[in-house]
Amino acid sequence: MSAPAAEIVAYLDDLLQIDRYRDMGPNGLQVPGAINVSKIVTGVSAQLELFERALAEEAQLVIAHHGILWGFEPRRIGAAHAKRLRTLLGNDIGLAAYHLPLDGHPEVGNNALIAAGLGADVIEPAFSHRGAMIGTIAHFDDHGADGIAAAELFARVATLTDRDPLVFDAGPAYVRKLGIVSGSAANDLNEAIDLGLDAFLTGEPKEHVMAQARENYIHFIAAGHYATETFGIRRIGELVAERFGVDHRFVDLPNPV
Repeated sequence: MSAPAAEIVAYLDDLLQIDRYRDMGPNGLQVPGAINVSKIVTGVSAQLELFERALAEEAQLVIAHHGILWGFEPRRIGAAHAKRLRTLLGNDIGLAAYHLPLDGHPEVGNNALIAAGLGADVIEPAFSHRGAMIGTIAHFDDHGADGIAAAELFARVATLTDRDPLVFDAGPAYVRKLGIVSGSAANDLNEAIDLGLDAFLTGEPKEHVMAQARENYIHFIAAGHYATETFGIRRIGELVAERFGVDHRFVDLPNPV
């Protein structure tokens, strides 16, 4: 069964409300491909290996969290970028990417899915980026009068992300409110402190956060940039498959960062 690529992209653009975000690169279709799609491949970061895997899977559309067009990169096409484009354009494979919209969505976003996967009782939007909420606050009020034991929370993070997180366990023994911003959001620890949270989870650490966490009595959890951003992209792939009747394959290309 196949579906128009334009309809799939329009559905995701609308679902993720891409116009609400002032992002570092374009969200939505980045490279056009086949008009009709019978198989999609999803992955965290658009890269040559992902495109080669899509080609091997005979997919017509790749959907990624990190695309190939960024405002912070040189405005020219280098040899590596050209090879990526040749692989896509030469094989009629399209590329769509959703960055901040896929972090901030209250149901299928990375941060909401992490909160749910950790067993949060309430998931509250938080952490504004240029006027749009991209993170969440996970509440653990129903886990007992004091919340969830910090050690149990750290163990759940390890299980959910399938890796041991870097933890600066400077907060209370029990956690009632956990801030979550996937990827590279160590600087949002400042906001977590201002909000009076017990813990903050992101992907990557920065050098200053160890002392910052200790001196403000808050847990800091770095669970991996890649590892914290597999959830949303996999989920929207499943939604596209369910809605349009196309095949879907999530391609896992783990990154230690």
